[in-house]
Amino acid sequence: MASSTRSTHSLAFQSLLFLIFFFPVNSVSQLSENHVEFIYNGFNETENNSIQLTRVGASIFKPYGVLRLTNRLNGVSGQAFYPDKIQMFDINSSKTDSSFSTHFVFAIHTPSPGQGGFGFAFTIAPSTKFPGAENEHYMGIFNSSNDGWPSNHVFAVEFDTVNGLNEKADTQGNHVGININSMVSKKLEPAAYYKGNGTDKEEFQLEGHGNPVQAWIEYDGANKVVTVTISPFHIEMKPSTPLLTYPVDLSDFLLESMYVGFSASTGSKASAHYILGWSFSMNGSAPPLNLSKLPIPGFESTRSSSLKPHIKILIAVFSALTIVLLGVLICLKMYRRFTQFEILEDWELDCPHRFRYRDLYKATKGFKESEVIGVGGFGAVYKGVLPASGIEVAVKKISRNSIQGMREFAAEIESLGRLRHKHLINLQGWCKRKCDLLLVYDYIPNGSLDFLLFDDMRTRQQGSILSWEERFNIIKGIASGLLYLHEEWEQVVIHRDIKSSNVLIDKDMNARLGDFGLARLFDHGKISHTTNVVGTIGYIAPELARTGKVSACTDVFAYGVLLLEIATGRRPIDTDNFILVDWVLEFQQLGQILDVVDPKLGSSYVVEEMELVLGLGLICSHQKPEARPTMRQVLKYLNEDDLPPAIDNWSLVDYSQHSDTNSRFLEIMSADTIRNSHLSFSVGGISSSSLESGR
Repeated sequence: MASSTRSTHSLAFQSLLFLIFFFPVNSVSQLSENHVEFIYNGFNETENNSIQLTRVGASIFKPYGVLRLTNRLNGVSGQAFYPDKIQMFDINSSKTDSSFSTHFVFAIHTPSPGQGGFGFAFTIAPSTKFPGAENEHYMGIFNSSNDGWPSNHVFAVEFDTVNGLNEKADTQGNHVGININSMVSKKLEPAAYYKGNGTDKEEFQLEGHGNPVQAWIEYDGANKVVTVTISPFHIEMKPSTPLLTYPVDLSDFLLESMYVGFSASTGSKASAHYILGWSFSMNGSAPPLNLSKLPIPGFESTRSSSLKPHIKILIAVFSALTIVLLGVLICLKMYRRFTQFEILEDWELDCPHRFRYRDLYKATKGFKESEVIGVGGFGAVYKGVLPASGIEVAVKKISRNSIQGMREFAAEIESLGRLRHKHLINLQGWCKRKCDLLLVYDYIPNGSLDFLLFDDMRTRQQGSILSWEERFNIIKGIASGLLYLHEEWEQVVIHRDIKSSNVLIDKDMNARLGDFGLARLFDHGKISHTTNVVGTIGYIAPELARTGKVSACTDVFAYGVLLLEIATGRRPIDTDNFILVDWVLEFQQLGQILDVVDPKLGSSYVVEEMELVLGLGLICSHQKPEARPTMRQVLKYLNEDDLPPAIDNWSLVDYSQHSDTNSRFLEIMSADTIRNSHLSFSVGGISSSSLESGR
């Protein structure tokens, strides 16, 4: 009998030891097929080999007991999911009683306050992998193509530290949002918790060193409502009032069996995202985490606490030497900067974003010839895809061996780098490396206006031409951009090379004026002292050849020629001394102005608009600068806010003398400095037919 009692006590003691040894912190149980429950009070694999989360990307377990989803590298993502699918709904109960609850503690560490991004999300998804998912706002779950698809079957609660994907509705950084099948939140609030009786709301930051945050997410399947509650780590009790309450029937969006876990990403900004503890329950309340067993807020420093004293001394000495060396390097750099300050150019001191050469090299596949979308006088233009963001760009590579090429490079950065208008090409940044000068623009898919007007091969292949409605919209867009340059920006910008190959057409068929390599800037009310003739034959104002002085009137002249080019489908100059302005003027004097309309249009145009554009083209390209309207007046005429001046007084001009003048001008300017090429590109086309007589 005594032997039997001792045997029983021994068996009980062994069972107790087994429970203590194998379940010291965490536990996982599955009470029934649709009642899963687990708790992780920390993630220390060395102490508990039961941690079997499915991890993808940058996600790792740290030896001091936390799950890190991402580090502070740019453009990375990481996921961690409970390894088994969980039955979210019981099909035998008509999906009416399934609920879930989860409690977790997280920490977001940033390089400095307000400099981190992007965020992470508690995620319920049909898979632990998301092929093609993008970083930044998409948090490694969706991409720009599938965001919002009903077939995603994804529920997520995001904890974000930057503005959301939909800027119009989701403009709060440091916020919590409920998302279904999309990163555009159904409901969001700035991060906050309710104190006391639930009426006093206090906001706090999700990011920061040593400041973990508690979160509770609950779905009541009976009442069809999701609630999200958060609080700082030091608040032991769960706030009585949730931050977010959103009525929704998740059975309409989720599948019967799903994975639960977390997904995070970084982008141009980066944060480290950590999960310190996690519990979950299906059809029950999530077990409360034991906050005392979780890694302390300063867990990053706990690794050094186990180091031996002599190792700490070596680290301290090495750190001191490093600081001294850095101080010397900084002093040398400052000395070189001050001693070389006078030889630095203005555009190198005040310029837009500078790209790394290796990123542009990778984006263009090593500047592969197959990626070339245009070639011009100063180099080539390549299509590229930025490796970090996946954004399409156009990279203009200028030969630094050319003095004129260097001038164009600096001019584009000085002017276009600070200009922002919907009808101007956006210069994203630049790069200078040895003999390579690179400019990075938005990629414009439809190419140049020159290409759309004159490429017969495109017309035959696509069976389409620019409609009159599209042409009229382009005409007004260019006018709006020029008005901004001449009058609305902080300085006067004279483009000096307006032509059809420098007008690009975006995906919405809107005009974007590019190639500012010949542009000049001067203050409002001042007179330009430029005396060099630059531009493209056919668009150069007559007075520019006589004086070399540019003004807004010289841009207006080129715009007038461009109007006639769009309306007639004819180039400004052609063989046999053809001059477009003279040709249209002759038909106008004969009262047959509509005979010059582009034959491709047939009769598919608005007569009043066509007559307005042709007349306005003649007025803008008038031989006398004082007879030309300003771009503000041009826009009033195009918008029918004012009547354009009559051109009857043109009959007072001796037409033969006018034509002879243009012919002599063309003969003089068509010297060896002109190359009659009509190349077009998909960004800020480099003017291969431009005069290169200096700037």
